[in-house]
Amino acid sequence: MSTLTTDQGLVHYEVYGRGKPVILLHGWLGSWGLWQETMSHLSKHYRTYALDFWGFGESGIHNGNGNVRNSYAVGDFVSLVNEFMETLGIAQAPIVGHSMGGTVALSLAVHYPERVSKVAVIGSPINGESLAFMLKLAGVRPLAALAHNTLWALKLGIRAASPVITRDERWAEMISADLSKTSLESFLISIASLRNTDLRPVLGQIRVPSLGMYGDKDIIVNPKQWQPLEEGAPQACIQRYTDAGHFPMLDKPEDFMRDLKEFLDQDESVRAN
Repeated sequence: MSTLTTDQGLVHYEVYGRGKPVILLHGWLGSWGLWQETMSHLSKHYRTYALDFWGFGESGIHNGNGNVRNSYAVGDFVSLVNEFMETLGIAQAPIVGHSMGGTVALSLAVHYPERVSKVAVIGSPINGESLAFMLKLAGVRPLAALAHNTLWALKLGIRAASPVITRDERWAEMISADLSKTSLESFLISIASLRNTDLRPVLGQIRVPSLGMYGDKDIIVNPKQWQPLEEGAPQACIQRYTDAGHFPMLDKPEDFMRDLKEFLDQDESVRAN
């Protein structure tokens, strides 16, 4: 377990392997733990870093200045990844993000293009309006407070819905453990910010290879969000999984690992041509 200190608090991260760096970003309510098997696979060829966003997993939930509202929005997570790379001396790397983490990854490629050599997103909303209805409600403060104050009920609901979200039986336990570590502010602000994010107008500014990995059975994010990515990002390619949902890395792990590694292995100069 490793940590670094930022103005907004401690950030927890894990590192596997040796070689060129790859940075992995988790989704809403998740943590670095989602990436353990991916990191284990990639660590044979890359040095993989997975961090917990402020307010999630083992990272701190309080801003050093007491202003938590400046810690949990998509833009704040973009700044966090930039600071993370600066602190660790990682000048540039491929950025891989799941769901909200993918939206952060694409935003990083827009606002800090020098940091990103290529970007892969998994089940990520390009337009926040593509989120499932229940996730949109989680960005409304009274409803978020109700859900967060009755986590036992939310966890029961997650467990009941788990079979239609992913075929991996471990997921409900993983998300329940991560959910217990979130604060109301990180729960609320992050999803409200994600809903209000629309990357379509800026995708044309992404000048590096990008990969969109989407499960056709996704009920968390509209599975057709690959379309605006393909249309808007100049070097985008799309990989769809007909028998996977929001978590292709769990539903189709072998296919997912193969496709992601092939993308990471490709030389940028070849892709650009």
